[in-house]
Amino acid sequence: MSEPASEPRSFLDRLFDRGLLIRTGVDGLYGRSGAFESVVEALDRLVSRIGGADGAEALRFPPGMARSSFERSGYLKGFPHLAGTVHSFCGNEADHARLLACLDADEDWTASQAATDIVLTPAACYPLYPVAAARGRLPEGGLLFDLQSYCFRHEPSLEPTRMQLFRMREYVRMGTPEQVLAFRELWLARGTKMMSDLGLPLAIDPANDPFFGRAGKMLANNQRAQALKFELNVPVNSEDKPTACLSFNYHQDHFGTTWGIQQADGTTAHTACVGFGLERITLALLRHHGLDLDAWPAEVRAQLFG
Repeated sequence: MSEPASEPRSFLDRLFDRGLLIRTGVDGLYGRSGAFESVVEALDRLVSRIGGADGAEALRFPPGMARSSFERSGYLKGFPHLAGTVHSFCGNEADHARLLACLDADEDWTASQAATDIVLTPAACYPLYPVAAARGRLPEGGLLFDLQSYCFRHEPSLEPTRMQLFRMREYVRMGTPEQVLAFRELWLARGTKMMSDLGLPLAIDPANDPFFGRAGKMLANNQRAQALKFELNVPVNSEDKPTACLSFNYHQDHFGTTWGIQQADGTTAHTACVGFGLERITLALLRHHGLDLDAWPAEVRAQLFG
């Protein structure tokens, strides 16, 4: 009798087999190879070339932010299931002895851990708003920022595109509703062209954030009804559930009100952002052009590597 056909290797397994991603023992937490990083870095440079002439102020924050700012941001109202906090040992010598005994007994050792003043950054723009607010009123014409950061979201998964720690590149616009909506329309066009030039199949779709609970369903419906969020989706894990690789978001006056960000005339500022999931775009390229970077189409390599 013939051997039964083996099931095809998943995309994630093939990434592991090729050494592009490296197992750590935690779903959604992976090491990256030099080849993988070369694509991430090339994408970051490509985004800079596209937006470089706009005069954005570049800021780079660490992947942690002040807990006080995080609490004020309202993130826990909508996304408590995704948040990550930083805890540290805060006990005495007796607590330390109990911790070591728990380790030896393979028991929970975290009882003496307490929350620090740092939480993991959920999106690259979150540390920006209190900084912008502290500067006072916006100048005439508003402000434009260029951000990039590792971000954390607690959603362990075997989908390689759903990493718990990942990099997000953002441009954030602050100003009048007309200014920030014009910014979003500009980047909808730019992002579509960028991804098309990289040879990726795509669709722009209305979207909503993954709000928590029953109240979150109402928030999600409102977000879609008001066309506040669009995503550029590319099939990566499957054709029927494409992956959001870019997002285009109009926050209205949410962050302006939360942080007291005012325009030059004293009215509350509106904000918008475009976000690039650098690992997700890299995975989309690997899915559609193959795991051997040297075999990618010449026009795609030219866009990325010159």
